[in-house]
Amino acid sequence: MGGENEQSLLEKHYYENCPGCKVDELKEKQRGMPIKELVSISIVVLCTALPISSLFPFLYFMIRDFKVAETEEEIGYYAGYVGSSFMLGRALTSVFWGMVADRYGRKPVIIIGTSAVVIFNTLFGLSVNYWMAISTRFLLGSLNGLLGPVKAYAVEIFREEYQALGISAISTAWGIGLIIGPALGGFLAQPAEKYPAIFSKDSVFGRFPYFLPCLFISLFALVVTIVTFRLPETLHIHKEPCEDSVAAVEAVSRGSTQKEITQDFEGREPDSKNSLIKNWPLMSSIIVYCIFSLHEMAYTEIFSLWAESPRKDGGLSYSTDNVGVILAVSGLGLLVFQLSLYPIAEKIFGPIMVARICGVLTIPLLTIHPYMTLLTGFSLSLLLGCASVLKNIFSVSIITSMFILQNKAVDQHQRGAANGISMTAMSLFKAVGPAGGGAIFSWTQKRQDAAFFPGDHMIFFILNVIEAIAVLMTFKPFLVERQNS
Repeated sequence: MGGENEQSLLEKHYYENCPGCKVDELKEKQRGMPIKELVSISIVVLCTALPISSLFPFLYFMIRDFKVAETEEEIGYYAGYVGSSFMLGRALTSVFWGMVADRYGRKPVIIIGTSAVVIFNTLFGLSVNYWMAISTRFLLGSLNGLLGPVKAYAVEIFREEYQALGISAISTAWGIGLIIGPALGGFLAQPAEKYPAIFSKDSVFGRFPYFLPCLFISLFALVVTIVTFRLPETLHIHKEPCEDSVAAVEAVSRGSTQKEITQDFEGREPDSKNSLIKNWPLMSSIIVYCIFSLHEMAYTEIFSLWAESPRKDGGLSYSTDNVGVILAVSGLGLLVFQLSLYPIAEKIFGPIMVARICGVLTIPLLTIHPYMTLLTGFSLSLLLGCASVLKNIFSVSIITSMFILQNKAVDQHQRGAANGISMTAMSLFKAVGPAGGGAIFSWTQKRQDAAFFPGDHMIFFILNVIEAIAVLMTFKPFLVERQNS
């Protein structure tokens, strides 16, 4: 009898014209792995991740061609601001897009975000001066606020048993995008120089040498935008709460009445912000996530600048092609690890210990980077390739662990707001990463003969200090995992 009451209580609140209720009804009937939804979410995240770091392999040469830097050593300084402008734009608008997603739906925000990639990433490739490059990147970041809503969407579109898989798919697609993006940038930049038989120097790709990788990503984003129109909306558009949610199921199982459940839902919104700020498991995981993100974004910018700078300045004198190959190999290694070994590691050690181990192992890995300049040829490529694969595996494992902690720290009705706070904070730290990294890189280029950590030894030392701080913050009493009662 009790089971029938629970079932009727949960079923009688589906509204015919509510898209969120339609999704909930479909979830109830759905059986088996939700492959279609996983692929849809993955390509949306990939679309937004690709343009973030695709410019790093060719940014050094792009800034050089703009002729804004008076010396080679100053190129990193100017490059940092172009790298940061995207994240600054996203930091300023993440909360706004989160509010739009909660008011008008996840789908419109996702479509606007993918459309922004189509328009502004294309314009960035056609930049004729430094300020156009900064402006287009800033606008791309400002209008691309879909990562937070996509995380909420992933929780809402999947049955409870597949929600962890949805979050893992997002972080994996994000990590793959951050690797494949630079690989595309490396392979496709300056096509008239690399592939003169295909691209003439008088063609648009000859006059705009960095347009091809941007166009490639924009065309992919156009396809994703068209596909996104077919995605179902998950937002409920009626005032009464739909009871087919994790919270409602829990309330029914406790024996709560229909009235109590409705009151519970109606009373949540006013104090949700306060409860999130006071939620230490959530806030501590966001802070640790931000420090790791600062390190990761600074490293992504510095790696390409370091690899492409002249050997006389402590670099490797690599071309965009060389960097592209290294990053493509990293992406393949990351894909294999994330889809096979990470879930096993997380199950054995838990998300906090996985993040801690990966953070500790990153430090000696970065310490050996400056010594790679002593190598040449195959031995250099092999060591750099292995180091890059490991570095990216460690980074994405940390990000995935932090995603899991953040989502475990809040109930389902708070995940949208929690992701908005996380995105804003992370974007601010990621905006500091490239600007700070570029400035420090330029400074270290000028101190090749210093007695204390000369040249690039200093910049990898600074990166290690940031990583060590983040690792220390993974210990109690700072980072606390929410215990399910």
